[in-house]
Amino acid sequence: MDLQFFKKSKGTFIFLLVFMAVGLPVYYHLVKVDKRLPIYSPNDINPKLVDASLRSKSKNHTVSDFRLINQNGDIITQKDYEGKIYVADFFFTRCQNICLIMASNMTDLQEHYMNDDEVAFLSHSVTPTMDSVSVLRAYADRKGVIDGKWNVTTGDKKHIYDLARKSYFAVLDEGTGDENDFIHTENFVLIDKQRRIRGIYDGTKKEEILKIIEDISTLKQEYSE
Repeated sequence: MDLQFFKKSKGTFIFLLVFMAVGLPVYYHLVKVDKRLPIYSPNDINPKLVDASLRSKSKNHTVSDFRLINQNGDIITQKDYEGKIYVADFFFTRCQNICLIMASNMTDLQEHYMNDDEVAFLSHSVTPTMDSVSVLRAYADRKGVIDGKWNVTTGDKKHIYDLARKSYFAVLDEGTGDENDFIHTENFVLIDKQRRIRGIYDGTKKEEILKIIEDISTLKQEYSE
């Protein structure tokens, strides 16, 4: 009787070992998959924020190539963000309401990731004709912008507005980027290393800034797998 009990117990023990060896890694993998951030496509976004030409697109959306000028007069393109996770926003230097809060929150993010070369920041002026390089340089100095970490940029207005409406889905789709067009948005947009949208946040709210930090950690974990 004792021998039979021992044999049964041994069999149960072996079964449990096999289950733990096979089942737990599968469970762990499933849990990790659940923590992945969504990959946003145009049809996942409020249609009012998406250019009509893109609303039916359901996958493979990426930020378009861009060519901008930063606070040092340097040309900034998508190549400067290769291999990086970055947060993008739209602002103007003369703004005295939401942009002040957004700039403060972006500065906090910059401080948090100061020693992390994997994370960067990109701000686009929505009044590029007024926000010249010299104006951006003065603005960058006031806000504590770190060159090479955070680019505050100007450039062709239509190009910037197309990026806002067709790449980042940050503003309402009305307008053509002409001299009478004006956009103003509080959105911070999280972009991954493949230039895909992984999160959209209210850049005026501290709790949303904490969510960005949490989501960047999740995204970095995805890249470490």
